Amino acid sequence: MVGNVIENNVVTISGRVVSEVEYSHEVYGEGFYSFQLDVPRLSESSDKISVTFSERLVPKEKLVIGSLLEIEGQFRSYNSYKSESNKLVLTVFAREVVFIDEDKRIKNPNQIYLNGYICKSPIYRMTPFGREITDILVAVNRPYNKSDYIPCIAWGRNARYSQNLSIGDNIKIWGRIQSREYQKKLESGETLTKTAYEVSVSKMEISEPSATNENDENDENNDIENSTEE
Repeated sequence: MVGNVIENNVVTISGRVVSEVEYSHEVYGEGFYSFQLDVPRLSESSDKISVTFSERLVPKEKLVIGSLLEIEGQFRSYNSYKSESNKLVLTVFAREVVFIDEDKRIKNPNQIYLNGYICKSPIYRMTPFGREITDILVAVNRPYNKSDYIPCIAWGRNARYSQNLSIGDNIKIWGRIQSREYQKKLESGETLTKTAYEVSVSKMEISEPSATNENDENDENNDIENSTEE
């Protein structure tokens, strides 16, 4: 995992470039671009994950289809207003891009760690095949009073446990980023294939409130940090 960066949102993925590099946006004269990375699962399938990077990190001309990469960064969200209705867009924001050899095998090519706060009541449900799932939306803080809103899915006993969590609970999550295709019907009757991204949870921990803060709540000299309450 990458070090010396914001430790509440850490991603490492490895795979093959499967799309052309496209212009994304510009911030203070710095251009950002995006592409799709095909990340293998333990099974025969794979996840196609959106990656965004700065032109100052790596020349976009080097990122050709077929390149094998290891990327470290963060899983970020932003609102896209390109259509009439805004939508949440999820992408891996690259902080380091390493080109790897064909014969190098990555033991775990898809891993993520998040430390954030539940910002929507968890939704527990059963799949048609009888699997237990809980949908969790986690807000992860980043600098300049911004947050990333990351949809997560817990399975089995984690699903049963997390269905009772509350808005504002501080949760730590380990897992992987997964892509999922779905069909959306347009008003014209046409069917459009789209891709959703979410974190599949393999492990979770709930951070308990500090006993000191609870006992000293009425102490007028007590300095309690409230930045995590929103």
